[in-house]
Amino acid sequence: MADENIIVTEDLSRVREIEFVSAFAGSIAKLMEAIGVTRKVPKQAGAVLKSYKTTGTLASGAVAEGETIPLSQYETEAVACKEIVLKKWRKAASAEAIIDRGYDQAVDMITDEMLKDVQKSVRKDFFDFLATGTGTAQGDTFQAALAQAWGQLQVLFDDDGVPCVYFMNPLNVADYLAGAPVSIQAAFGLSYVENFMGLGTVILNSSVPKGKIYATAKDNLVLYYIPVGGGDLNEAFDFTSDDTGYIGIHEQADYTNMTASDTVVCGMQMLAEKLDGIVVATIGAGA
Repeated sequence: MADENIIVTEDLSRVREIEFVSAFAGSIAKLMEAIGVTRKVPKQAGAVLKSYKTTGTLASGAVAEGETIPLSQYETEAVACKEIVLKKWRKAASAEAIIDRGYDQAVDMITDEMLKDVQKSVRKDFFDFLATGTGTAQGDTFQAALAQAWGQLQVLFDDDGVPCVYFMNPLNVADYLAGAPVSIQAAFGLSYVENFMGLGTVILNSSVPKGKIYATAKDNLVLYYIPVGGGDLNEAFDFTSDDTGYIGIHEQADYTNMTASDTVVCGMQMLAEKLDGIVVATIGAGA
């Protein structure tokens, strides 16, 4: 009879799962801190994603004594609406692959690479969304375009002190970084610079097209996600997750075909509350 406290294969599987979700959650938490996202909204059953555009006109404030003050008319219109998608991935290593290459190479190393690709998928969705912003700006050079984007944000959010975040291709800023004393940090596969040129945080990634800059106010961004570690999903499936519930993984051995498989699920998306609060700046030929 085996000892009561002996460590068995299933225990080690649980450790690997925890390492996977912890690496993902820790990395994206660092990114959220850099970007300044404080609103993290778990999806409720039946809820949909919406972005809004506010239009209206401020009435004249010049009102004569005793006259009725005119009403200013504003309306908020939903300009984008879609369901959040739970993405699912699976991989499996055969018994022969494990025997031939060893467990570490056949399973663990591939799981690490899978984590990077999942992060890449989340990043792509976010940048695809930023590209739909309806605010515009233009500058002949990189610095001019960045300054114009900053200026548009001050007008859109009507606050000189609004914290801003900018997303751009590294190739557009490489020349400036070569001669500037800046500190580049990394999170969730992205490089970023805090207080760049005194204008705000800059996120560098090749997912942003060269010649474009995406800019918005930090308070305009929201992280919307399906809580994998709790709620309705956990009633039917057994995924290892952490307190955030951003991602889940389940590892198991299938004896019917002698494979060790991993199933990963993640449903999260960053979005902007106001779509017209995202400025897409274009760098002109002078850059």
